Amino acid sequence: MSNDATDRLLPRRLAVESVALGATALCVLAAGYWLFTVLAGRPLAIRWLAPTGALTAFVAGYAWTHRGTLRGLDGTRLDSLGLANGITLARAVLIAAVAGFVVVDVEGALLWAPAVGYGTAVLLDGVDGAVARTLGTETRLGQRLDMAVDTTGFVVAPAVAVAWDLLPVWYLLLSAARYCYRGGLFLWRRAGGSVGTLPPSRLRRPLAALQMAFLTVALLPPAPTPLIRTVAPVVLLPSLVVFARDWLAVTVSPSKY
Repeated sequence: MSNDATDRLLPRRLAVESVALGATALCVLAAGYWLFTVLAGRPLAIRWLAPTGALTAFVAGYAWTHRGTLRGLDGTRLDSLGLANGITLARAVLIAAVAGFVVVDVEGALLWAPAVGYGTAVLLDGVDGAVARTLGTETRLGQRLDMAVDTTGFVVAPAVAVAWDLLPVWYLLLSAARYCYRGGLFLWRRAGGSVGTLPPSRLRRPLAALQMAFLTVALLPPAPTPLIRTVAPVVLLPSLVVFARDWLAVTVSPSKY
């Protein structure tokens, strides 16, 4: 049997875990819909559920599509998602719940939901990796999911902040940065250019953490919006510069960066 065919066969334990995670996600969506209905009415609950459900389905599809990468870093195929990947998927559901607030205007207790949801996902960002390293369960799938969830968070959180007029619209450049980076590399290859290996950087993770913290604060109801909007360019610019530097590092002369 080919490796591709083998990857398509789910071990029993993994199949049970997948069903359990899917059922849990549906329960979370149902609970969120019910809470939204109680606090804001059914029309707003439906509007919230549409993007939230769509993003949850996308994440589930992404994980399923890449199930063949559920392997240890040494290439050993695993029969369980593991606790760390479960935490990463929980982060994804939290960010999906925040996504629904892009299209709804709320008041009262629901004003806190985006900051609490995204902030919790941010706190868990350091937990999943630590758990994987501690338990020795680091996987290629986990690495893919972690990057995908972080990137999705950098789309969703700024989108909510801009939709609620908490951040200026140009802060969405952060949301577009990684896609521009990947698109630029694609066009560079199509033009015949070579792409090198991205060198290590001491700036990427600290700047990502800074963005996560800033976005969480920006979404907090008590945060002073005029001050947040004033500080925004100072926080955004270094991240954009690093994306540009990384693009140059892999397309021009890696040794110079």
